Amino acid sequence: MIGTCPSPIASARRLVIKVGSSLLVDQDSGAIHRKWMEALAVDIARCRVRGQEIIVVSSGAVAAGRRHLKLTPPLSLDEKQAAAATGQIRLAHAWQEILAAHGITVAQILLTIEDSEDRQRYINARNTLETLVKLKAVPVINENDTVATAEIRFGDNDRLAARVAQMSGADALVLFSDIDGLYTADPRKNPDARFITEVHDLTDEIESMAGNPGSAYGSGGMVTKLAAARICLAAGCKMAIALGSPLNPLERVEQGERCTWFIPKTEPKASRKRWIQGSLSPAGSLMLDDGAVKALARGGSLLPAGITMIDGDFQVGDCVLIRDRHNRVLGRGLAAYPAADAIKIIGRKSTEFEAILGYRGRDELIHRDDLALGG
Repeated sequence: MIGTCPSPIASARRLVIKVGSSLLVDQDSGAIHRKWMEALAVDIARCRVRGQEIIVVSSGAVAAGRRHLKLTPPLSLDEKQAAAATGQIRLAHAWQEILAAHGITVAQILLTIEDSEDRQRYINARNTLETLVKLKAVPVINENDTVATAEIRFGDNDRLAARVAQMSGADALVLFSDIDGLYTADPRKNPDARFITEVHDLTDEIESMAGNPGSAYGSGGMVTKLAAARICLAAGCKMAIALGSPLNPLERVEQGERCTWFIPKTEPKASRKRWIQGSLSPAGSLMLDDGAVKALARGGSLLPAGITMIDGDFQVGDCVLIRDRHNRVLGRGLAAYPAADAIKIIGRKSTEFEAILGYRGRDELIHRDDLALGG
């Protein structure tokens, strides 16, 4: 644990767990390591009982499918995609069957890098994740190897997991690896390498500990793990590098087994609001009535019923300015509707949206989590 404080795992409201290919699949036979997965499922079920939301980022599709297609490494991109298509369904079935034994519903999501960089697709993916965890499902996410190319793929599931943690507003991410944390050098080559328990800033010194990117220690994990840590620290999400091979690895880390924790200076919600407030250019503005201004001051979301005027041609996920009736800027937020649809529902109740728009969207035009007050 970190000092005398509770484990970041125990205190996390939303937790992302990244599982590497070697933990899930035998690299020679392609057999799925069900005993290990069943032990992790016990850990996940225990977290769920105490009210935590869990998201799993799972590797292993190519490894699981390769042997079934009788493919021999090295694989071409087309062969990797074919192996992933075969292996993904096997892995998804294993996750579904093993977690179902604990009464847990599984949902599969496949992502590419474009889903995290295109604003509208990012918002769509985030909304799907949010809905699934609210419905008590466990999303199991993997890179979409069946369609990804060298130009658009994440390239590794460490960074994918960090993007998912950022996207979902997770409090903590645990990267299960074949090493128990960060060392000052590769401990497999340097017996004098010192273990690092906590990292608060990714300094040049810390970055240098990842080793040469061309080395096994570098390309095999630590370089990409530090890249993931950079994403998490910026998002206000704690991140651990921990040894994954023992059974019940999550419980072991929670109980204090050695790992490296990366500790951000802010919480996820504060980091997100700071990003909305300072990093996005507004694409339009909304004018509010007095009742809506008071609701926002109390911590509420912005409903279309409280909006009197809309300016700009913004799309879903775009940043908009929020103004009172005197045209004073109250803050910024991310729109849940495009301007063309938002204009049709201002001043209306959510029960009327479907009849007006032809579809039922969100009740709020800007959710409080996507809202940053202050001029």
